[in-house]
Amino acid sequence: MVAKIESGRLDPTYSYVKKIEETINSLTKHQEAKAKDIMTKRVISVNRSTKVADIVALLTQYQISQVPVIEHHVVVGLVTESSILSVEDVSVKTASDVMVESPPLVAKDAVLSVIKSLLQFYPLILVKDEGKVVGVITKADILKHLVP
Repeated sequence: MVAKIESGRLDPTYSYVKKIEETINSLTKHQEAKAKDIMTKRVISVNRSTKVADIVALLTQYQISQVPVIEHHVVVGLVTESSILSVEDVSVKTASDVMVESPPLVAKDAVLSVIKSLLQFYPLILVKDEGKVVGVITKADILKHLVP
């Protein structure tokens, strides 16, 4: 259609232009990476009663800066380095004392453009499948995906 429009053999009516746009959009979306392609499958999490000292040990051991708080397959919050540092006496605190708002959850088929948009506002995104958390995506995962 584009060639016919350019050669003058086809009138570029709105309906033809719309069809071209829809075709280009559908091709772009099919080639865009999905959450399941980018995510880290090993999700390190804690529950509400996990001691902050244990969380600090996890963050240090796995060299991560945040950890989701999950209870019975439901994400209830997020513990970050910043949320831990904002509390005075961490020796008696638990995850429920220092956790912040839950990160967003996306389906395993969520496209890269959506994930990048969310990561501008959240430190991580959790990936779900059939109601369970199956992966995690951070900005570092996106950067690894950009350079094969």
